[in-house]
Amino acid sequence: MRHKTASDSKAKPDERSLDSTEELIRVRAYQLYEERRCEGGHDLDDWLRAEAEITGKKLATAAEAEATEDGGLRRR
Repeated sequence: MRHKTASDSKAKPDERSLDSTEELIRVRAYQLYEERRCEGGHDLDDWLRAEAEITGKKLATAAEAEATEDGGLRRR
């Protein structure tokens, strides 16, 4: 199994990853809009909330992946 190095964490995300994240945010923002019965005027709020939810999930997933090493908990 390949281990992360310091240079891995500083690498720029590829364009496909950014496009995928943006699409997830777009879909979630629209869901929030629909949950308000399509009431307008909250587009920025919806986008920011969706962005926080999506990036928060991605950060949590990355942290969980980093917390395990060969299937076990990392000890500090």
